Amino acid sequence: MIILHVFFYIFVVVTLVQLFFYGYVFSNVKQKKQNSTPSHTPPISVIICAKNEAKNLKRFLPFILDQDYPNYEVVLINDSSTDSTLRVMEQFKAQHSNIKIVNVKSIEAFWGNKKYALTLGIKAATHNRLLFTDADCKPVSRQWISEMNSHFSKEHQLVLGYGGYAKVKKSILNKLIRFETFMTAVQYFSYTKLGNPYMGVGRNMAYTKELFFEARGFMDHMNIKSGDDDLFVNQIGDARNTTISLSKDSFTESIAKETYSDWIIQKRRHVTTAKHYKPKHKSALALFFTSQFLFFVLGLVLISTSFNWQFVLGLIMARYLALFINLTLASKKLNEKDLIPYFPLLEIFLIVTQFSIFIKNLLSKPNRWK
Repeated sequence: MIILHVFFYIFVVVTLVQLFFYGYVFSNVKQKKQNSTPSHTPPISVIICAKNEAKNLKRFLPFILDQDYPNYEVVLINDSSTDSTLRVMEQFKAQHSNIKIVNVKSIEAFWGNKKYALTLGIKAATHNRLLFTDADCKPVSRQWISEMNSHFSKEHQLVLGYGGYAKVKKSILNKLIRFETFMTAVQYFSYTKLGNPYMGVGRNMAYTKELFFEARGFMDHMNIKSGDDDLFVNQIGDARNTTISLSKDSFTESIAKETYSDWIIQKRRHVTTAKHYKPKHKSALALFFTSQFLFFVLGLVLISTSFNWQFVLGLIMARYLALFINLTLASKKLNEKDLIPYFPLLEIFLIVTQFSIFIKNLLSKPNRWK
């Protein structure tokens, strides 16, 4: 049948595209080892924006305050909370002299906009170097500030770190969430290494105050509720000013969503934000997902009909070989080795989830942002 010939040639093309991504692009999750811990310890401001995060602040803020770093302040931003967040901040401030509180009250023009609150916190920060994380995150080591700060240089004013999720045993959802986070990190680390940064995560990233104000802050996308992290990187990051940190001591860890529906709401917001990326970044991401989707659909059709099955099977094996080699290396770098045996299954689950999110976002706009 002619249609099977067409499917076959399309399958060959999309498999080559997948081999390009898995065999080349995603092989760039690597970093030269530093010879030693730098003795120079320039001051830095750690910025945490919290909205109704009283419980998480009590749980995770002590890990920030216990960092092995001599010169840092912690800027706590209360983003119009309605719970006891401000009171918890004040309790910590009474015990720690390096805490500064910025209390943001609701303003009609900027209602519910985290970027406005972050801007006030950045302005209040004492130091030029700024390190960002979330209230529900904790550094995995006491060297977090030191490791992230060490990657700043005269040229590098934007540092992208890894923000993973805590492992939950015997939870498929937890593995799926962590795999999606891992794959996202593999992509933005790889593109950054190739000189084309396009996003980062607010759970763990750093940039200078100088760079922020040179970019006019978040003004170019202040009207978009999300994107204080990825849209900012997409706007200002380039081959010269952006670098990454792959030291395990520089990672942060968060608590993953416990229900599939809550996670879907979160991912719908992220996908909606991505439509505001630069055209070249949207094109690259769309190419990867489309080729990934077609690889499975067309591969299934061709295998089920035994059309050139030896050649099709060879392409499938080559693609999975490239996937396992480079994702295994990346998983060791990002401390996600337990996901390795589940790569094929998690990839299929993730493709189905991403496709369903794409359809849902076409039909209705997400209206929950917290």
